[in-house]
Amino acid sequence: MDAPTLEIAPFYRDVANAPEGGQCHWTTTSDGLRIRVAHWAKGVKGTVLLFNGRTEYVEKYGPAAGEFAARGYGMITADWRGQGLADRMIEDPNPGHVAKFSDYQKDVAAFLGMANRLNLPRPYYLVAHSMGGAIALRALHDGMKVNAAVFSAPMWGISMAPALRPLAWSLSWASRSIGLGQNLTPGTKRESYLNAVAFEDNMLTTDREMWEWMRTQVSKHPELVLGGPSLRWLYEALNDTRHLSRLPTPTVPTLTTLGSDEQIVDPDRIKALMADWKNGTLDIIRGAKHEVMMDNPSQRQYFFDAACALFDGHP
Repeated sequence: MDAPTLEIAPFYRDVANAPEGGQCHWTTTSDGLRIRVAHWAKGVKGTVLLFNGRTEYVEKYGPAAGEFAARGYGMITADWRGQGLADRMIEDPNPGHVAKFSDYQKDVAAFLGMANRLNLPRPYYLVAHSMGGAIALRALHDGMKVNAAVFSAPMWGISMAPALRPLAWSLSWASRSIGLGQNLTPGTKRESYLNAVAFEDNMLTTDREMWEWMRTQVSKHPELVLGGPSLRWLYEALNDTRHLSRLPTPTVPTLTTLGSDEQIVDPDRIKALMADWKNGTLDIIRGAKHEVMMDNPSQRQYFFDAACALFDGHP
């Protein structure tokens, strides 16, 4: 019997700044949601599994695919459930929502299944940013096999003022039982952060050109936009990251990068976890904000050089 035909998915090349040869396909998770997977298969050294963050989508990592290709690696990435062009699970498409944080592992399974169906070059390596860092750490604990891993500002905790943390826990917990779990978290907006904040006030990047490029993506293709998280997402994220912080660290060789000006994820949680990672290194990048892969050219080059040096050392 012939293998099922892969279903082509849209890919917005006009805003992706991606190398030639990239393709997008749809795949379906075990609970019936459709997610979008993008891949660049020309990697003589192997394939990078890129786990992106909350609000993100595959086009945002077109430049990353080019950086990895220049260093000999293919790349595959995906729109997680509830964001990008993947199925959104509630009537209002703007809040970032998930029923259970463990549901992202169903996306991981479908994602890895697509990598295998595409017969992408082995070995596999991991790059995980922000929320993708939480998803990836859970996947490593669940047995995902990669030769080495690089984390960029992983969401192993969420940055907030200590006085607000008990309120965040209690409000997000209570929202589940009073039917407000799909509501936006107070203080967040329905619109894209890129449109809601001026460059001078942003917490993502110091590079204006990169900032404007990201804004162009959501302006030209508003279907990619995601606003703030739902209260249910917040509760699930707080609960899952707390649980992850209590587990022994994996044994995979690891590099974690963290901007010195990080304000979105919890730096203390990252530092504590990396202090226990026997085969891991924490690299604090001076002057960088949350998204080193989207920061100024020198920081971007530093990140991709460091990531691929780790990968090159574990063929």
